[in-house]
Amino acid sequence: MAAPKVTAVAEASPAARAGLMAGDELLSLNGRRPRDILEYHALVDGEALDLRVRRSGAGAGTSGELEVRVAKAAGEPLGIAVESAVFDRVRTCDNHCAFCFIHQLPKGMRRSLYLKDDDYRLSFLYGNFTTLTRFTELDAERVLTERLGPLFVSIHATDPEVRARMLRNPKGATSLRWLGVLLDGGIEVHGQVVVCPGVNDGEVLGDTLLTVLDRYPQLATLGVVPLGLSRYSHEEEMREHTQTEAAAVCDTVAEWQETYRRVLGRRLVYAADEYYLLAGYDFPPAEDYDGFPQHENGIGMARAFEAAFGGDDRSAHGVRPGFFAWVDGAPASGYRAPRRRTPVPGTTDSTDSTGTTGTAPRRTAVLTGSYGAKVLEPLLAPFDHVRVVTVEHDFFGGNIGVAGLLTGHDLVRALAGEPDDERYLLPDACLSEGRFLDGTTLEDLPRAVEVVAADGRSLRLAIEDRT
Repeated sequence: MAAPKVTAVAEASPAARAGLMAGDELLSLNGRRPRDILEYHALVDGEALDLRVRRSGAGAGTSGELEVRVAKAAGEPLGIAVESAVFDRVRTCDNHCAFCFIHQLPKGMRRSLYLKDDDYRLSFLYGNFTTLTRFTELDAERVLTERLGPLFVSIHATDPEVRARMLRNPKGATSLRWLGVLLDGGIEVHGQVVVCPGVNDGEVLGDTLLTVLDRYPQLATLGVVPLGLSRYSHEEEMREHTQTEAAAVCDTVAEWQETYRRVLGRRLVYAADEYYLLAGYDFPPAEDYDGFPQHENGIGMARAFEAAFGGDDRSAHGVRPGFFAWVDGAPASGYRAPRRRTPVPGTTDSTDSTGTTGTAPRRTAVLTGSYGAKVLEPLLAPFDHVRVVTVEHDFFGGNIGVAGLLTGHDLVRALAGEPDDERYLLPDACLSEGRFLDGTTLEDLPRAVEVVAADGRSLRLAIEDRT
């Protein structure tokens, strides 16, 4: 089991006073080696912390194993950051879903992107969806005892045979029993159904929503989202939704929302924004999303963005930086921790612009994916100096259209023929630690771009910037 490795030490903190350094490995804390960041925080929360540290490397001074005593008040932060959330081993997924996006990645990308987890700890820390097929009684005991919620569970179908077939794992037929255990134990759980046309839509989707009402009424929310299909998929059964199928999903969700409201007093189920775009439907009103509980799953994102763009800060939700947000650049403490925004040379952070100078606004182009363009174009139409540049997802292809999956490859192609005397704004959702998913950086682009936080308020401030 790997030891927590220190990546940073805050000045004047208890850790700094005790002499801890970046690069130190914490072999034990009060005689114990934590399995993950959750145990780590429990151990460092007390006072008089005794550490066994392994130190190595040039400039580290004393090398080898050291005993370090840290004097601190109970509850006082230790003052260090560690490099990962799991110190033993990430619990990898033993399902073989035909719609799994990780199976649809091209070869040659950075290794971390191919790690496919099914770890309840990453569900709690980062909002990853778990199928519970590797969940155990010991896991259930820990979740219930430590109140590790909310958790996020991939349901897909409640029919045991359909679910096992979709996961290509016989344990898929029985693993939802753990969902009942968690809900009965008072754990907040949010569910997800990835709809694959001809597999778990239609009557199967209706049966799933009925079973949720019957067996899992304590479920906090249920998101219904379409499968993502890249050009690298080799699954013949998987295909894109037709407009008619997308409309049917929207209609089914609307019908069940009314049923849930009548029986449970809340909507519970929500359809992804992509479905409304595919169906040619208007998005539901912002209030119909009940506070946007599945915003980061692409549900209600358009309405929240629109509201924040218009000045409603209550809807100014941020966006996790990309599909693989937990892999690279993620804080070890999870999505609840402040996320460090990495400055990128050659870019400008426009999110704090006041736009109060008297100069005329510069011509500005907003770069986004095909789905984002449909949302942004009506919002930006009143601004004469702003236009939208739709960037096609050539790298992944298929039905991929979200801005968070844009790559440097796509942007190079889109910017090649664009004028060089305009500002170009790019949402930070497609970058992690300054890199796109294909490994390229902003310096690889043929035009300078400004990275803007992917929320409506930040974009409004950026386009009104007159500096």
